[in-house]
Amino acid sequence: NQITRGEWALRTSSSGPFWLRQAVTAVDEANGWIYFTAMEKSSIERHLYRIRFDGSKMTRLSKEDGTHRISFSPDARYYFDTYSNIRTMPSLALYQNDGKRKLVLAEPRPELLAKFDMQYPEHFTIPAEDGFPMPAEILKPRDFDPGKRYPVIYYIYGGPAAPTVFDAWRGTSLYFDLMLLDRGYIVVRFDHRSATAISKKLENRLRGMMSGPRELEDVVAGVKWLKSQTYVDPERVGIWGWSGGGSFTLNAMTRSKEFKAGIAGAPVSDWHYYDTRWAEAGMLRPQDNPEGYEKTSFVKTAKDLHGRLMLVHGTYDDNVHPQNTWAFANELIKHNIRFEMMIYPMRKHGFTDRPALIHRYNTMLEFWERNL
Repeated sequence: NQITRGEWALRTSSSGPFWLRQAVTAVDEANGWIYFTAMEKSSIERHLYRIRFDGSKMTRLSKEDGTHRISFSPDARYYFDTYSNIRTMPSLALYQNDGKRKLVLAEPRPELLAKFDMQYPEHFTIPAEDGFPMPAEILKPRDFDPGKRYPVIYYIYGGPAAPTVFDAWRGTSLYFDLMLLDRGYIVVRFDHRSATAISKKLENRLRGMMSGPRELEDVVAGVKWLKSQTYVDPERVGIWGWSGGGSFTLNAMTRSKEFKAGIAGAPVSDWHYYDTRWAEAGMLRPQDNPEGYEKTSFVKTAKDLHGRLMLVHGTYDDNVHPQNTWAFANELIKHNIRFEMMIYPMRKHGFTDRPALIHRYNTMLEFWERNL
């Protein structure tokens, strides 16, 4: 029987491939409770709820605004809550299953940030062409002057039900954005509707056509809205992303003329090159969906590249194989299209070592300063 009802989605408080996500955190059969995380309060927050088996007495147990990552004991009597929001570093506490806090194991420790000149994103929404409110966040330089026009760097991931805008501590990804602010850039994130995770129906729009024209319609509408703002220089908008975001950078720069420059990190350039388990979960088999594979191949659209592009990839990437970047780059060479490339030897899909991260971010910064 149906347990929950409402214009909101169940949602895990952790990340992972869409087929592994599980919003139900515990089932207490002895006492008749189901515990789950959801977006009922806000589409950019994650909270813990419980509800009776018959759908009655739904209660939100988490109180603080932001994101709560929950882990229950096997008997469903207690749970750990790792909590943060956009301005608050993570903390860890132990709770009873009725929401009563028993013990704080780790405080947020704001003193660690006291010596830094931190800035935090503002959350808002950007309208899609049909008015759909896309969750967004913006970072502006500290000396922001609304009478000036600023270059904008748009960060995207864009995968199905994989939002980049949420009320949680951003960690190290925020630090590079702060460096961009110091150079006079505005940094923006917003999620097209299928990436928001607010609806399985919206996620299903992409079945058979991931990283394709449907998502791009929302992205183009969002960028055009940004360009209409008086503080944005419409001739200086850049885009970048990693993995799925790298793919979407290729999508946006070969199928639109909205971006002056972009950085595509470890992109999937053609779903034929990706592992079948993930690709076919969203794209079906190539023989069953040839049109979808054709329309989402950026190797096919490489000749239409608009703007300055840098490709970045690690040679040991066993998630998105480097042949994705090689194939796209080869098409650019065939059509005598200039581009930049940075290859990181012996690095996998996610860079974890300090030298590679520092080098990558400095390389990206220099690219923006040359091209945006």
